[in-house]
Amino acid sequence: MTARNTTPRDARNAVPQDARSAAPRSARSTVPQDPTRAPVDSVPGSRAPGNLAPVARAHIPSIPPRPGDPGWPSRPPGPGVPPGPGVPPAPGVPGFPSAPPPVPGPLSPTRVWLDPGADWAGALYERLLARRIVLASGMLDDEAAARLSAQLLTLDAERDQPIRLELQNLRAELSATVTLMGILDVLRVPVRACVSGEINGPALGVLASCPRRSGYPNATFVLAEPRVQFGGTVAAVTAREQQVTRMLDTLYFRLAEVTGREVDEIREDARRGRTLTTGQAIGYGLIQGQETTGRPPLPGGLPDLGRDDPSRD
Repeated sequence: MTARNTTPRDARNAVPQDARSAAPRSARSTVPQDPTRAPVDSVPGSRAPGNLAPVARAHIPSIPPRPGDPGWPSRPPGPGVPPGPGVPPAPGVPGFPSAPPPVPGPLSPTRVWLDPGADWAGALYERLLARRIVLASGMLDDEAAARLSAQLLTLDAERDQPIRLELQNLRAELSATVTLMGILDVLRVPVRACVSGEINGPALGVLASCPRRSGYPNATFVLAEPRVQFGGTVAAVTAREQQVTRMLDTLYFRLAEVTGREVDEIREDARRGRTLTTGQAIGYGLIQGQETTGRPPLPGGLPDLGRDDPSRD
């Protein structure tokens, strides 16, 4: 006859809480359990109620730790893989303290060469201003007109001596031309304008505003209408068109005044884009003469080319 365990079920499962918490995890049974019986542990020193013989206590298995939980065996992750919670980072993984940067060594000595002619343009302009010579070349816009006006007003305030205004390949915007014409009209000292290269369109108004005018032998004078572009509402375009018409009338009236011609003739020549040489500009009335050399001619009329006399050999 087979013996049966008559221990009450409640007594088998009743394991004191302090005993279960005090028992280490490694002491718990990990032997596979019989499916017909509940796993039991023999707890030393425990007895059933009534000081009966020691009985087997049922073991309540706990949930094993998962990866990332405290107690899970840590393993350094692969390169570039961040570690889980509680696992220290490995070298090459984000979060691992990087090595301190190397201390830079002493720099090699460097020699800096200064170019003494780097500011030659500014020094040259200062020397020209000291001789009361003002140079205007290229495109005359509002900014260039303001700079040129400042130079002229400064020279006018320093001394009562004439100013020489060099106009080299000058082109100009209509508004900048009218601005500079007003400055030239109020100067107390006389201004002598000398044209070299090509002077085009509204820039002729700057030339016509100078009391004394001359041109170099290779100068070219082009009468041309200015090209302007503007947009906006109908009212804005109408106002701008009226303003441009007034500035054109100011330019053409000044050219007619110095040349002694009719305004309509000046306007028609500008529409046709008439081009004049230095001699033709003198006959037209734009300039009063041609620039000549300041040196006396050599005997026989030969130019001085700076060569040695062949007869000396």
